[in-house]
Amino acid sequence: MIDDLDLGFDEQDRGDKGRHRRGAVRRRQGKSGGGPGKTLLALALALILLGGIGGGAFYGFDRVQNYFVTPDYDGSGTAEVTVEIKQGALLADMADALVAADVVKSTKAFIEAAEENSRSKNIQPGTYKLRKQMSGDAAVAAMLDLKNRIVNGITIPEGLTAKTVYKRLSEKTDIPVKDFEAAAKDPIALGVPDWWFKRSDGKTVKPSIEGFLFPDTYEIPPKATAETVLKLMVNNFLTVTSNMQYAEKVQKERGGITPYEALIVASLAQAEAGNKADLGKVARVAYNRVYGEFDCNCLEMDVTVNYYLELTGQKTKASKDMTAAELDNPKNPYNRKLRGLVPSPINNPGKEALEGALSPPPGKWLYFVAISKDGRSAFAETYDEQLRNERKAKEAGII
Repeated sequence: MIDDLDLGFDEQDRGDKGRHRRGAVRRRQGKSGGGPGKTLLALALALILLGGIGGGAFYGFDRVQNYFVTPDYDGSGTAEVTVEIKQGALLADMADALVAADVVKSTKAFIEAAEENSRSKNIQPGTYKLRKQMSGDAAVAAMLDLKNRIVNGITIPEGLTAKTVYKRLSEKTDIPVKDFEAAAKDPIALGVPDWWFKRSDGKTVKPSIEGFLFPDTYEIPPKATAETVLKLMVNNFLTVTSNMQYAEKVQKERGGITPYEALIVASLAQAEAGNKADLGKVARVAYNRVYGEFDCNCLEMDVTVNYYLELTGQKTKASKDMTAAELDNPKNPYNRKLRGLVPSPINNPGKEALEGALSPPPGKWLYFVAISKDGRSAFAETYDEQLRNERKAKEAGII
């Protein structure tokens, strides 16, 4: 019978998943969800029912009381505790995390306090130093105080190789590089779906983490391991590409190549383009060289040579300083004369490079060269046109 009175909070307030509802906030001390008449009627009916259920009266009364008065602690709390608020968390998700850590007494206490505080929308994902048994108001105030947020952020820029990413992460976290290298040996265990490692050209793919460590700013959780940090980056990559519908669009729009092959092209564009405006054009050159009418159906991009030098512990070089043996080393699986695409991405491209490889502008370009100090390139369809562009670059002091 009591259930018929619709006294539960969960079905009513958790259904909207904790969105900020500024217009109709329930006050915590005594106001119900309806008008005065509805409140009095519900209370009267509840008391009549409770009078008839004997031993269950106290339990029933507690349920009724929780409907009218939000369970909440008083004050600013006791012992210190850390709580992680995950990326994309809504108010209800934050409330769940706080209840689980015994920071607040009920999800309702936190949600209502947040809804009454116009600044609560500024609460960010991350790890917070809070206290157990805080009032909802105190918890919201503490999470808005920046000194309670544990900040351990690191920015990974576009175009870094995995080896360089490990070094940056190690410097920030004190986790040894070798731990990152060990964790990266199994990219599928880190969350990369196995279907990513497919090619349309028949070449065997040795799964590699290269390309999947998405460049972004990350907050490293306390007591993080190499595995948890790399999983964080992989998950970000999967989220971004999923939102772009990257895999679906590649298969539909890029003439039969796989998402992995488009990822390789994105990494080439990221390495070669001197500015963001040229990312798509460089991707188009890569496609034209490998799948078009280029003599060797090869990339002939010196950045693939540098990638091999870095992989093998050698010093990378400017193109003009590379020897003939380095440029055309037959033992190098990333040889610039290799037919088709190289075995894997050569760095970790950002979103704009991914977009460039996904939707490159139309053009029959086979060559390009930087012609200005801001990194802008000139693109050519023929080698004679390329030579003219190279002369312009020399006149500008670029090459």
